[in-house]
Amino acid sequence: MDLLADFLPDLLQGMAITLMLGVVSFITGSILGALVMLARISTSRVLRALAAAYVSVFRGTPLLIQIMIVYFGLPQLGLEIPPIPSAIIAFTLFSAAYLSENFRAGVLGVDRGQWEAAASMAMPYWKTLRRIVLPQAIRIATPAVGGRFVALMKDTSLASAVTVVELTRVAEGIGTSTFRYMEALLLVGLLYWLVNTLLQVGQQALENRMGRAYA
Repeated sequence: MDLLADFLPDLLQGMAITLMLGVVSFITGSILGALVMLARISTSRVLRALAAAYVSVFRGTPLLIQIMIVYFGLPQLGLEIPPIPSAIIAFTLFSAAYLSENFRAGVLGVDRGQWEAAASMAMPYWKTLRRIVLPQAIRIATPAVGGRFVALMKDTSLASAVTVVELTRVAEGIGTSTFRYMEALLLVGLLYWLVNTLLQVGQQALENRMGRAYA
């Protein structure tokens, strides 16, 4: 407990950066993931192929490599990005690939009869998607999307590789200054666990509320 008391300001600052990385990357990743999902289910072969290639690349390569390419590789092309924006860009691109598949699974999980009923009433494609399919797809996809958010919060620890001072980097600093690496890492691990437990509780409450709407 003395570590917690001695390094509380550093831990709180690291926690704030961790939460910021996770929340911002999840929001931007959801927006990009929704666009990729729309491309995946479009009637255009070109859009479907591009979206599938995007998902394949970002799901098939390690996130750490993606972060390093953004931070260390892009400067060779004349584009220097500070550590935190670099991490957010990498997390956004990575999470969007997974979220697009979560969203697509939700859309595909909606009964085909919903589309056919809308078509029988001459409802346009985009109106059908917005008013009938997406509300049901969101409910179906919520567990997977929530799980991706929890995973993303843990993935933010990789930002320490590009000098972002989030929780993992704080733990490294505490260990270096006190030589109590085990205690520092366990303390930060506990903080990650508490954050993700709260997220899981919130996800469960959201699922229960959405489930009651369709009961």
